[in-house]
Amino acid sequence: MESVFTFLLGLALVAVVAVLATGLVAFIAGGEFNRKYANKLMRLRVATQAVAVLLLLILLLLRTFSNTSG
Repeated sequence: MESVFTFLLGLALVAVVAVLATGLVAFIAGGEFNRKYANKLMRLRVATQAVAVLLLLILLLLRTFSNTSG
């Protein structure tokens, strides 16, 4: 079960980096794309970070309970 959450956490972290990089490139380039999508990308980054933090907490809880019960 831990390996599933570890894999999902890795995917979430890759998603955070991808959204952050896209937003950063759009911000640096400016233009219409930045004006149209800057706020949406910021919200998406916050959402992906929240998912990553939630998955990290679940993984830590799983490891804590597996160590105390065994």
